[in-house]
Amino acid sequence: MYKTVVPPHKAGIRLDKFLSDEMTEYTRSYIQKLIESGCVTCRGEAVVKTNYKTRAGDEFSVEIPEAREVGIEAEELPLDIVFEDEYMLVVNKPQGMVVHPAAGNYSGTLVNALLAHCGEKLSGINGEKRPGILHRIDKDTSGLLLVAKTDLAHQRLSAQIKAHSLTRAYLALVHANIKEDSGTICAPIGRHPTDRKKMTVTYRNSREAITHFKVLERFGRYTYIECVLETGRTHQIRVHMSKNGHPIVGDKTYGVKKEEFSLKGQLLHAYKVGFIHPISGEYMEFTAPLPEYFDRILKNLRKIWTSAEN
Repeated sequence: MYKTVVPPHKAGIRLDKFLSDEMTEYTRSYIQKLIESGCVTCRGEAVVKTNYKTRAGDEFSVEIPEAREVGIEAEELPLDIVFEDEYMLVVNKPQGMVVHPAAGNYSGTLVNALLAHCGEKLSGINGEKRPGILHRIDKDTSGLLLVAKTDLAHQRLSAQIKAHSLTRAYLALVHANIKEDSGTICAPIGRHPTDRKKMTVTYRNSREAITHFKVLERFGRYTYIECVLETGRTHQIRVHMSKNGHPIVGDKTYGVKKEEFSLKGQLLHAYKVGFIHPISGEYMEFTAPLPEYFDRILKNLRKIWTSAEN
């Protein structure tokens, strides 16, 4: 049971917003489900409207149901584990691997592999006994992911993500020449109005999204960049770079129709993650080298560009 009282400066906001700000270890969508299921009470009465406006002095009690089992099978799959202790893991996900089972991808996912590797030692946040996936990267993006083994680790790492204090840096090859040496793209992202599988820059039903980029190398028709996330929206870097006129090479959703290279996915790699360890309080930072196919293309571009300059 979780209890909280509304202070005067938080009066007048939606109940789901207030509770998600207070209970940072849970997603807003999960809190909305709790409200609609009658798990949130005020003065002994259930409050079932997520848009209920809070009043100063309101005392809310939130009943958290026990985590339920989900039908995900453990699979012995290779895992590139960069760091592991009794509280968490840092995993380097290969391009082509889905993070969590969903329609069309019920096996061969990172979660299937984690269940086999960790067994019962995984967090049960958000109402399901499932591996503590704290954030996701797309199927065709490679790189580092944090995984929580305990609920406490999950809660504390989630709080860092919400506070934007987690370091998440990516390497990408994009189309065309970026003239600026660095820059910031600040454009809200939401679901595409006609294609529900896509995201887009929009001011309707969207969330703030901020991406910082820095040019590492230029190859005329291509630019090699580092992107640092300040926020972590779905497809954020892919949408921002495409909107900025520099779609990521190999991106079949937001990129160009005809590519020079034969690629299975976008050249986007989550190469660095930094965080405060949830138990020790020590700052930790890990990096993952570029996948071979990405590194090979960069080397070829360097040769071509060097020859052209000479």
